[in-house]
Amino acid sequence: MKKADKLYSIAWAMPALALYAILFIFPLIAGLYSSMTDWTMGKAEARFIGLGNFAFILNDPELLGSIRNTFLYTIIVVVFKNLLGFFLAVAVNIDIGRRVKVNDFFRTVFYLPAVLSTIVIGVVFTRILHPDGLLNNVLSSVGLSSLASDWLVNTKIVMISIAGVSVWQWVGYHMAIYLAGMQGISHDYYEAAMIDGASSSKRLAKITVPLLMPTITINVILSLIGGLKGFSEVYALTGGGPGHASQVLTTEVLAKFGEGRWGLGTALNTLLLALVAVICVPLLTQMRKQEVEG
Repeated sequence: MKKADKLYSIAWAMPALALYAILFIFPLIAGLYSSMTDWTMGKAEARFIGLGNFAFILNDPELLGSIRNTFLYTIIVVVFKNLLGFFLAVAVNIDIGRRVKVNDFFRTVFYLPAVLSTIVIGVVFTRILHPDGLLNNVLSSVGLSSLASDWLVNTKIVMISIAGVSVWQWVGYHMAIYLAGMQGISHDYYEAAMIDGASSSKRLAKITVPLLMPTITINVILSLIGGLKGFSEVYALTGGGPGHASQVLTTEVLAKFGEGRWGLGTALNTLLLALVAVICVPLLTQMRKQEVEG
């Protein structure tokens, strides 16, 4: 390529690069710097304190609790969104005769919660999970009153309850991604396996899962990032309560900014960015190695 052609290409790319730098790179650098200051409401000037905010986070029981809650929430939603999404996709993937319309109906039903507002879902499930709400009443009416609980009040299970609501909302979204991947697999593989006498479970394990690895990678990474950055479900259902029992990193960021402790809030946000990068990038690299071409 001639020098003039290279300069011409660079000139066309410069506006986009400049916009990216202004909207993303500069704010990121400013945020990293702010996370190392005591930037607080009422102070005339923010003082550089190095890693002081991060040391405070790692020694504060409330903030450490929010990190534990973030990981607990993330593990639950990643596992169940993907397992349930995968098996729902398997269940509605067969398009034969009359089952076409039935499957289309269930695909719509399962996907529908994903298009609803999380705030609306939070308000509805707050009533359902109330100690005197629908769930406990149903359990009592079928003789399972021993399973009834204070779902959003009991500090031992509140994060599990919130994660369950998130799984209910988004499992259909992940189902749709798995379904798209399954329908991209050639039927020739299944026909050859059936001729060889392979059972349905064997076809699922030896054909569907290996050829679906790119889709599995996408779903796992999306659910992982969504879990680590989870905010709406917690905010809508409990607001971080009772006490600080369901606080996660994102709700702590909001709380610290609300208190005017902007440097500490930015440090929490930086920590979240680091967690997403440290966990997701190696996992993505490793899962890419497991993919096979169909």
